[in-house]
Amino acid sequence: MEVQQLYTKCLAEATYYIQSKGEAVIIDPLRETEPYLEKLKEDNATLQFVFLTHFHADFVSGHVDLAKATGATIVYGPSAKAEFDFYEGKDNEEFPVGDLTLKLLHTPGHTLESSSFLLLDETGKEHSLFSGDTLFIGDVGRPDLAVSSTVSKEDLAEKLYYSLHEKVLVLPDDVIVYPNHGKGSACGKNMSAATFDTLGNQKKVNYALNSNLSKEDFVAQVLEGLATPPQYFPKNAKLNTQVNKDVNQVISEGLFPITVAQMINHTSLKYALILDVRSIEAFTKEHIPNSMFIGLDGTFAPWAGALIKEINQPIILIAPEGREKEAIVRLSRIGYDTILGYLDGELSQWKENAFKTESVPCVTAASQKLLDEEISFIDVRRADEYKENHVSNAIHVSLQEIHEKAKGLDRDQKYYVYCAGGYRSIIAISVLRQLGFSNLINVDGGFAQILKSSISLKNCRQNCDSCACNNHSE
Repeated sequence: MEVQQLYTKCLAEATYYIQSKGEAVIIDPLRETEPYLEKLKEDNATLQFVFLTHFHADFVSGHVDLAKATGATIVYGPSAKAEFDFYEGKDNEEFPVGDLTLKLLHTPGHTLESSSFLLLDETGKEHSLFSGDTLFIGDVGRPDLAVSSTVSKEDLAEKLYYSLHEKVLVLPDDVIVYPNHGKGSACGKNMSAATFDTLGNQKKVNYALNSNLSKEDFVAQVLEGLATPPQYFPKNAKLNTQVNKDVNQVISEGLFPITVAQMINHTSLKYALILDVRSIEAFTKEHIPNSMFIGLDGTFAPWAGALIKEINQPIILIAPEGREKEAIVRLSRIGYDTILGYLDGELSQWKENAFKTESVPCVTAASQKLLDEEISFIDVRRADEYKENHVSNAIHVSLQEIHEKAKGLDRDQKYYVYCAGGYRSIIAISVLRQLGFSNLINVDGGFAQILKSSISLKNCRQNCDSCACNNHSE
C-alpha cells in the first residue's frame, strides 16, 4: 500500500496518490497532469479513479484532463452536477483499488456534494480519511461558499455538524485525517500548519469537534469571524464544473517571448496587464511603470486571484529567467489562462530602448522619519492581524480589499505602507500606483521590524511580541 500526500504550499493544497498492486487513485488533483502521469509511469500503475471531494473554489482541478489521459473514472459525491462525464457516487459506496478499498462518505456542509473518502487497508481496517474541506487539522470547512437561493450558510453549517457527528467522529481514533488544505488557505479560519493528524488527537484539540458543543453552538462558532472569500472563488468553482482548455495548451501558448514593441502594442490598447513576478528586491529596485507586482516567492496564486479581477485578463509576464513556465502553471491553477507571453530578457530590452523605469522608496523601521507622529501609515494586513496589534495612527486597508478601500484615501497624501514582513506591502504599493497614488513609501521588514524598533513602543496599540510574525511571515 502506498499513500502519498503531494502538498502545494502556495495554495496550501494537498493532493493524494494511493496505489496498490498496480492500481491507483488520485484525490483532488491540481490542474497540471504531468506530475501525476510521471508518478503512474514510475510505479507502472493504472489510474482507476479520480476522486473529487467537492467542486473546489480555490483552484482549478485537472480531473478532466487527467481522466482523458488515463481513461480513469471521475467520481463526485451525491448531488454533484457538471458539464463533463463523471460517476455520481452513493453514500457508503465502496471502490476497490488493488488490495485496498475507498469508501465514499457523503459529508455535506462545506458544499452540498462534499464527500470524504475512507481508506480501508488490506484487512478491511479503517486506515485514513481523506476529508476534503469537511475536516481540517484544527478547523472545519467554511459553510458560506456554496450559499444559494435554496440553502443558507446556517443550513450548510447544520449539515456540517451532522456530517461530522454521524460520519466522521464515529470512526476509530487512530484513523489518520488527510485534509485538502492546511494553514494559509482561505477555505478555513483556524487551520494548523500540520497537514495530517489522527482523528483522536483532533477530537482533543479541534475547537469544532468539542463534544460539549451543541448544534447551535457549533453553527455559531464556525460562522463567527469568517473573512470575505477572495473574489476568484466562485469563478473557480464554476470552472470546476466545466471542460476547460487543456493545461498543456495554456502553458505552450503562454511560453511566448514578447518584444518590447509587441508589449507596448498590447498595453497601448489598454487591455493587457503587466504582471511582474520577480523578487521583492528586483521590483523595488527597478520595474516598468504601471506594472503589478506579485512575486513568485510568496503566496503567488492566491494573491493573483484576489487582485486580478477579470479571470480572462490578458497578462504579460515579467519573470525571472527560467521561471516563466512556473508562473504560467501557477496562474493556470486558479484559471488565469490568458497569458500573452513574457517580456524576453526581463527588463534588458526595455532599458536598451531607454524607456523609463520606476523604483519603490523604502525606509527601515528604525528610521527617524517613522517617529514623526504626523506621518500616515497604511496597514495592509488582514483584519485579525490589525486588530491584534498595529501602529496607532495606521489606516487599515487590507490587501484583499484594496481596490475598494483605496477609494477612501487621499491620492495626494504621503503614506508609509507596511504589512507583516514586506511581501504584501510591495504588492499593495504596485496596485495603489495603478490607481493613481504616487507618494508611497515601503516599510522594510514590515510590522515584524516595527515591533523591534522604538516606534513599536511609541505608536503601537499594544506591545505584543507574539505577533512578531511567527504566524504571519508576509
